[in-house]
Amino acid sequence: MELSIHNWMRAEPIEKTIQRIAALGYEKIEIQGSPELYDTKKVGQLLRDHGMGCWGSVTLMLEDRNLLAKDTAQRAKSVQYVKDVVRMVKELDGSMVSVVPATVGKIIPDGRPDEEWQWAVEGMQEIYEYAESVGIVLGIEPINRFETYFINRGDQALALAEATGPNCGVCLDTFHMNIEEDNTYDAIRRAKGRLVGFHVADNNRMAPGMGTINWTKIIETLREIGYDKVLSVEFCSPLDRTPANPYPNSIDTNPEGLSPEQKKFLEDHGSSAVTEDFYAMLTRKSIETLRPLI
Repeated sequence: MELSIHNWMRAEPIEKTIQRIAALGYEKIEIQGSPELYDTKKVGQLLRDHGMGCWGSVTLMLEDRNLLAKDTAQRAKSVQYVKDVVRMVKELDGSMVSVVPATVGKIIPDGRPDEEWQWAVEGMQEIYEYAESVGIVLGIEPINRFETYFINRGDQALALAEATGPNCGVCLDTFHMNIEEDNTYDAIRRAKGRLVGFHVADNNRMAPGMGTINWTKIIETLREIGYDKVLSVEFCSPLDRTPANPYPNSIDTNPEGLSPEQKKFLEDHGSSAVTEDFYAMLTRKSIETLRPLI
């Protein structure tokens, strides 16, 4: 297995992120699902210069992005967004895109369950057709009930993947699984044959090794089902704003380059802008925990 890391957790130039993670020994990056931010030729060259590659990307389903919206035009716009993420990953010689079908933070459905399921399947099938044509694998990602009402568990993601197409897979995330699955290891086992991506953060969404998840058993279970691809680090540290904060220098009070969209995304995830030192510590702790196990 190889180690990758997302870069949406801190707003900073992609050059700085790549330099940091390459120096720590990460092999790949799972780049933020914001195609408008990146010149893929420049990013691709940066990765090659540092001996790295792009593993893939994850969709940022914010604002009006929603594959199961009632409005036809909104669904079409959302489908196009995911296609644009797929295109970006293809241009970076990546492998997969993790898809969250519904808007993160949306708690009120647009239609009946059967209607929303049909809209989701139709949207995923259109994206799947395009992804297949360019050689990129899709992985449907379940996220916890506090972020979406639609796909929360691995079995739900598997059902949507099966309805989408034979090569559509799932991408599981240890943080979300810790909340939603009755047994994390059995959920991994049930995904055998369709597991195309795996996101890692501890039970408190800090870096692996800073919570209670049994990482040795997680890796053993992945090996048991034959998953030998990439582990993508995706911590999103909850920040303590009280005098009990064990990391007093963690909050960046004057972040630079943080777009309103990124700011909202971090805040919606119970976090905020983090300082470079705190982010570097989390990035380092992740690889120090996982590298000896893989």
